[in-house]
Amino acid sequence: MPSTHHFSNILITAIAPAVWGSTYIVTTELLPPGYPLTAALLRALPAGLLLLAFSRQLPKGHWWWKMFVLGALNIAVFWWLLFIAAYRLPGGIAAIVGAIQPLIVVFISYFFLGSPIRLLSIFAAILGIFGVTLLLLTPAAGFDPVGIIAGLGGALSMACGVVLTRKWQPEVSLLTSTSWQLAAGGILLLPVALIWEPSLPELTNANIIGFVYLGLISAALTYSIWLRGIARLTPNIVSPLGFLSPTTAVLLGWLILGQQLQPLQLFGFLMVFISIVLATTQKSEPPVPAIK
Repeated sequence: MPSTHHFSNILITAIAPAVWGSTYIVTTELLPPGYPLTAALLRALPAGLLLLAFSRQLPKGHWWWKMFVLGALNIAVFWWLLFIAAYRLPGGIAAIVGAIQPLIVVFISYFFLGSPIRLLSIFAAILGIFGVTLLLLTPAAGFDPVGIIAGLGGALSMACGVVLTRKWQPEVSLLTSTSWQLAAGGILLLPVALIWEPSLPELTNANIIGFVYLGLISAALTYSIWLRGIARLTPNIVSPLGFLSPTTAVLLGWLILGQQLQPLQLFGFLMVFISIVLATTQKSEPPVPAIK
């Protein structure tokens, strides 16, 4: 039976994806439309540089390229695709295809970490996918092909990032490792955003509030929490917590935008809850020793 400490780690880690669920409504309601790369850049780079100013420690040796790999998978590629999906699939419909991430993690963890492939993990992941589908698959759901591809690509990128973050753990503080990944992801996004997207229009107060929220709360704070969880729990346990993101998105749509909840969506909430309980009641493996 998992310990109380195990469940406390799960509850703390769950804060991150729950907050990330607000990305959809912030993107569609507060940010200027049509700037997915710039939005991802402004979410990552300022937060990374701010944390780096506090930590005052740069990577050494092989940690330089490893942080840029993690920054690409967890930040640059994932957030870019996330914002594309959020722009092209209103209401967070991209989360339906993005929900495949925990299933991908089960198999990637086997190859990279040697974690066993448990039937319970696969069942929990599939149950969560169906739950998210019921939450978001409404008659008004859009099926933009680019948005769907972006959702799938983002799921694959984040799944690889979660597993490699577990495998590569530098012997530095949580603040330092978070600053490295956010800064690396922002640096990778900078030239692409400058080349591919036009300059931002004059920002409104709503735009500024949206960017500040995404950078400070939805990046710097929550990503520190997420990395902490990955260090203490296995990817097979951490990844299903991502189902909380679309759940939060639906709840915010109901509370803030006045969107109605259908009976099937309520059943979807139940399926997501059961899938998370099944996945997180598994015993976590010991932390992976830090690689020097």
